[in-house]
Amino acid sequence: MDKPLSSQSADEAGANLKPVNIGICGLGTVGRGTFEVLRRNAQVVAARARLSLQVTHVGTRREHAGLDLGASRVSRDIFEVARDPGVDILVELIGGTTVARELIEQAIRAGKHVVTANKALIAEFGNELFALADAHGVEVRFEAAVAGGIPIIKALREGLAGNRIEWLAGIINGTGNYILTEMRDRGREFSEALAEAQTLGYAEADPTFDIEGIDAAHKLVILAALAFGIPLQFEAVYTEGITHLKTQDVEYARELGYIIKHLGIAKQNGAGVELRVHPTLIPDHRLLADVDGVQNAILVEGNAVGPTLYYGAGAGAEPTASAVVADLVDLARDMRAGRACRVPALGFAPECVRSLPIVPMEQVITPWYLRMEVEDRTGVLSTVASLFSERGISIEALIQKAPAPGETRVQLIVLTNPALQGSVDSAVAALGALDAIHGTITRIRVEALDG
Repeated sequence: MDKPLSSQSADEAGANLKPVNIGICGLGTVGRGTFEVLRRNAQVVAARARLSLQVTHVGTRREHAGLDLGASRVSRDIFEVARDPGVDILVELIGGTTVARELIEQAIRAGKHVVTANKALIAEFGNELFALADAHGVEVRFEAAVAGGIPIIKALREGLAGNRIEWLAGIINGTGNYILTEMRDRGREFSEALAEAQTLGYAEADPTFDIEGIDAAHKLVILAALAFGIPLQFEAVYTEGITHLKTQDVEYARELGYIIKHLGIAKQNGAGVELRVHPTLIPDHRLLADVDGVQNAILVEGNAVGPTLYYGAGAGAEPTASAVVADLVDLARDMRAGRACRVPALGFAPECVRSLPIVPMEQVITPWYLRMEVEDRTGVLSTVASLFSERGISIEALIQKAPAPGETRVQLIVLTNPALQGSVDSAVAALGALDAIHGTITRIRVEALDG
């Protein structure tokens, strides 16, 4: 039978030491999940931390019907938790970047460690928060900020510490992945798949952060900082959403042996670091191509270990709570061992931060998929091919679809070999000026994901 949070004996916890007191701010989906995981898994958590962990203070404006908070103090003012001298670790689960930032700063100044699932806050203000925490001798942990229950932060900070990370690519937003899966498997258009995602609770009423890539960009900048030892630079991430994708692009990509995924990609290329979020054609035999629905996955290439894949639930109450509790266990262990044994927030000492340039997108080289509607007449294909050739762009495949009955226009699909985005931009501008080409030219980058 489950035991209350405070019922673990000193022997079960591994030592006769004072329990670690936790204050949770926010009792939404993840907050409730965290409380439940701590309660249900109290025995195994205490054994692994060698300390008992107990929630002594909860800050929330929500009703908590159906959730037994036991002897925990409850405050409607979340800042009471930051001011509580009995709280050792504050867990921030309220979201946003204003009140949450003030709350965390108060907790740090009060000498408390912090655990957060707030990717926007870490991506945009993490540099300042980590510096403040270092100055006050405490830690800020954020495993739950990226990919929910997947322990990717720990993998990059510790498990892959002996590697130079060459690149990483990830499906790090479940909403976008669900939409693209529906478009591929059920032939739905984007708007229909989005409406279904909203009905199922996978997408918010305002889905902008998910479908425009902002949520993925927040997560990517955190992963890149961990992987390459660079500062957090959210403003430097190239961000492109999936709203312009059509079902026919998904179908044509599959005919060519590719699956379209919305990826966050960070890569060292010799000139600096590429930071980009955008739809991407990937070969259908790659492991990431099989990651469907709301699941997340991150592929990391290390120069010693080679490619490693991390897969699982990227959101949800208990998967995210799993990551929050893992951070709590790590902090409890650190509190036993002392500050000298801690792994720095981004996996490297602050003085070792590297200043690598962010590569402008026009200098990024990838293969490309392009689709355009053209007049079905002699000479159009040769003109298109010439415009690419003049800009040093080699064409791997060029496919013209048969016209519909009574139509004089056809769909033309071009698959290029690796080319500078600047050259592709120039070619697309020239193509758009031709009277034989109608409407917007769709273009999607291609990644082999093989190094």
